[in-house]
Amino acid sequence: MSDTLPAAPERPRISREIWILVGAAFVIAIGFGIVSPVLPAYARSFDVGVAAASVIVSAFAFFRLVFAPAGGLLVSRLGERPVYLAGLLVVAASSFATAFAQSYGQLLLFRGLGGIGSTMFTVSAMALLVRLAPPAARGRVSSAYGSAFLIGGMVGPLLGGALAGFGLRAPFIVYGVALVLAALVVGIGLGGARLRPAPGAATRPPLTLREALQSPVYRAVLVSGMANGWTNFGVRMALLPLLAAAVLDEPWVAGAVLAVGAVGTAGTLQFSGRWVDRVGRRPLVIAGLLVMAASFGLIGVAQSPALSTGTGLGVLFALSVTAGVGAGLVNPAQQAAVADVVGHDRSGGTVLSSFQMSQDGGAIVGPILVGVVADTVGFGAAFALTGVVCLVGVFPWLRAPEPLGADHGKAGHG
Repeated sequence: MSDTLPAAPERPRISREIWILVGAAFVIAIGFGIVSPVLPAYARSFDVGVAAASVIVSAFAFFRLVFAPAGGLLVSRLGERPVYLAGLLVVAASSFATAFAQSYGQLLLFRGLGGIGSTMFTVSAMALLVRLAPPAARGRVSSAYGSAFLIGGMVGPLLGGALAGFGLRAPFIVYGVALVLAALVVGIGLGGARLRPAPGAATRPPLTLREALQSPVYRAVLVSGMANGWTNFGVRMALLPLLAAAVLDEPWVAGAVLAVGAVGTAGTLQFSGRWVDRVGRRPLVIAGLLVMAASFGLIGVAQSPALSTGTGLGVLFALSVTAGVGAGLVNPAQQAAVADVVGHDRSGGTVLSSFQMSQDGGAIVGPILVGVVADTVGFGAAFALTGVVCLVGVFPWLRAPEPLGADHGKAGHG
């Protein structure tokens, strides 16, 4: 009799709106994955070095960073759905323009402008996920959303490597088409849904950035977010394909290395979302950063002249998988922790965009600094530096309390 009652509240349903966002994320990720293995090589086709090729990745993140505060304002004034759709179409236009760039300067400008649209749909999606996800399912929602991105990211690089055979511009055209499809999915699927609070509903007071910064959890998230952006959104996309080409200069290698990393992340996300909701956010962030530190710190060994090409490829693929496992532990735990800080009773546009800015800041600085190190000292030192950055992200979490179950949104501190 009594054993049937406690089970129900532990598995709250994930709403239809969230599943539509998950489906759109999958389509977006396939497109992004198609572009990622060819972007550095496309940049280098304009006769530039490794550092300049890495700047192309950073330019996208730079525009995201600069536009993030305005993106949060647009969401609060216009609503999540229109800002989301406009953002997707801006990135689609940027991708089509990138495909027809005639110089490195044009490539830098067109790719960078896509960051504005990226901020628009990222902040919109984050705001919706924080508001729509039940507190006891925040880890599962983050995991489902992350899985869609990663499974798409797993398929995308393989397609990108194949499409590169039709020329380095072809993947950007396909990416633009994928973004238009994602806009259609959201536009039709959420067309009749009221995603904003009803007129009679109580307004949720905004959680200010100053309040959020009183929380040691939020401060820890900003530091680990920077490390995560540096590693997974910056160095992984900009330098890992170049390291792969240095180990074996074949078109398929870069896409395969990114794909196996995505497999590691996607496989981990099948479990990490539930662990985040049961064990807590803090242990998974710490464990994930340590795994990433070891994987990226050692991956430069793959290019060692002491190793045969086959052994080097084996090291490259193995450490790419373990780095992906680390990312699969970190991402849902961080996103759930940010949602814990904001809470259901507050709106957190500025807090969410500041978290995004911390990740974008890492994605901007990481490829540039690591690219310079790779050009001057070599890939081994460049990836070792990335491992150190992951370790830096661990330290604030050692002092932060576990946010699962804590009401940060009302108290303003952890």
